[in-house]
Amino acid sequence: MSVKRGANPAGQIQKTVTRRDFLRGTTLGAASLAFGVPVAAKTFQELRATYPVAQTARVVLVRDADVLNSHGECNPEVLARMLDEAVTALFDTDDVAAAWQQIFKPEDVLGIKSNVWPPLPTPPELEKTLHQRALDAGIPDAKISIADRGILDDPVFQKATALINARPLRTHHWSGIGGCLKNYIMFVREPWQWHDDACADLGGLWHLPVCRGKTRLNVLVVLTPLFHGIGPHHYDPQYVWPYKGLLVGTDPVALDAIGVKLLAEKRQRFFDRPPRGGTSSQHVQLAETRHGVGVADLDRIEIVRLGWLDGALI
Repeated sequence: MSVKRGANPAGQIQKTVTRRDFLRGTTLGAASLAFGVPVAAKTFQELRATYPVAQTARVVLVRDADVLNSHGECNPEVLARMLDEAVTALFDTDDVAAAWQQIFKPEDVLGIKSNVWPPLPTPPELEKTLHQRALDAGIPDAKISIADRGILDDPVFQKATALINARPLRTHHWSGIGGCLKNYIMFVREPWQWHDDACADLGGLWHLPVCRGKTRLNVLVVLTPLFHGIGPHHYDPQYVWPYKGLLVGTDPVALDAIGVKLLAEKRQRFFDRPPRGGTSSQHVQLAETRHGVGVADLDRIEIVRLGWLDGALI
């Protein structure tokens, strides 16, 4: 297994895939060549039609009061148990091994897309658990990689047949929230090209050949979510709280929609008056209505709640 934190891309590609490429109807033939993935040239609109949005989605919320101690340190055994409980509930089985076998196959090449933002990274304990579950399912260690930046140059990600998407939930200056959809922005060489209009078209990233149809599981970490921020890269510990949970599902849009709701509910309770400003999280709705990636309508999302429910807010 390789683990890369904060690596910078080593090389350049001849074609940079930007948000504008999608919006002006550029074919993805050139984009696929940029990633070394041969596909028939299709317009973005044709690709969106190929992946119709599901009518409903299931999201599992699991919480445990003991997953963090008084210093905010994570208990790896409790976290692993939470993840197993969430996965079994997601796939309607009591058999932990059988649930994970629905996600991984021994022949898979697995990229685990984490997040290295220093104030609130993907917990190493979660990365280790996901790695171990992949090993338990029969994937060789050499065919597993955990990375964030530099994934386009990672040989495992380049050959990946399966992806796991795992990152913490937080507010974000450009996109409203940093969630599952936003976490795939490192699948392009120039992420800032996707910041226009409050990152409206982040859903388009999920149609890129390098990741389209490969994501087996999304884990939105809500152990200590960041519910308010001011400006780029802002972090203030007064705006996090020990929620002690994980949101787990196969639909990244549904997870982010629940995440938007959770942060909004916390802000409403924390502030006497709603703070001015802030960026719209419109990209979550547009990921359904414009990009066909998943379900953003809360009325069509089933939430399965497990464990500690005090102060769940959703």
